[in-house]
Amino acid sequence: MSKTNTLYPLKFIPILKEKVWGGSKLYQVLDKNGVGKVGESWEISDLENGTSVISNGTFKGQSLPSLISRYKAEFVGEKVYGQFGDTFPLLFKFIDAHEDLSVQVHPGDKLAKKRHNSFGKTEIWYIVETEKDARLILGFNKEVDEKSYLKKLSEGNITDILHSEKVKPGDTFFIAPGTVHAIGEGVLLAEIQQTSDITYRIYDWDRPDINGNMRDLHTDLAKDAINFKNIEAKIEYQDINNKTIPLKSLEYFETNKLNITKDFTRNLAEIDSFIVYMCTQGEANIETEFASETLKKGETVLIPACFSSIKIKSTSVTLLETYIP
Repeated sequence: MSKTNTLYPLKFIPILKEKVWGGSKLYQVLDKNGVGKVGESWEISDLENGTSVISNGTFKGQSLPSLISRYKAEFVGEKVYGQFGDTFPLLFKFIDAHEDLSVQVHPGDKLAKKRHNSFGKTEIWYIVETEKDARLILGFNKEVDEKSYLKKLSEGNITDILHSEKVKPGDTFFIAPGTVHAIGEGVLLAEIQQTSDITYRIYDWDRPDINGNMRDLHTDLAKDAINFKNIEAKIEYQDINNKTIPLKSLEYFETNKLNITKDFTRNLAEIDSFIVYMCTQGEANIETEFASETLKKGETVLIPACFSSIKIKSTSVTLLETYIP
């Protein structure tokens, strides 16, 4: 039997992370198996503090790295395997901000490599649901340099210079390394990012963590990572049905949106990479030649690189599609 016959659309056990700012939407809205203040569901992860395990089919119970090690380029693609080996290069999450997240910044590859021997953290956000007046913090609302930034921070007035942006479902944002940002209260979103867990916390609303301790701030680390120039984080796109809608193409990943209202064949022959689909609305069947998997709102599936096409069967589904270009 060929490897294409052996492999199939893979789902993983969500890795739920309790957070001081977390809520209940990941299990009440997206049907995760959690309780308490759950802030993040790591859908597909290859980090030490969260390694994904397969939840469906023949490979149920096996880890993501073990499948990559076994199938190599068949699983992730020739170019991807050549670049990353047995390491999975992306991290997929759903995030529920019941309260404001800390104001933070991520380093790029160069700084992360130097300081942490890690990848940097480039990410995009897709807004799934919002409560009234939900917002994001994205960069600054005026011209700021390091000196004026540090002065505001020391005075406890950092929020005076932060840009706040109202959001609605479907809004999409590119969070480049160096972008000062925070997810605001009442936002449920999907996050696609490089495999990295490096965050420099700038301001945490003077609140204790779930154990009653104040969380560390990373003022010195953060100031060297911040981009003080104006940023355009919002991604503008036109919603259409039954076509691939490009959202963002980066060297790290390419993400598209699909609104499917009828049977749809997705040609993957030109893509030398695994493909990940995150379902943000509706339900679909994802079919390969030998297998089929149901995908519903809040679920994520990985299509191994060996497949040249898949069928998406649905009358109403919205998917985020991501691969390595």
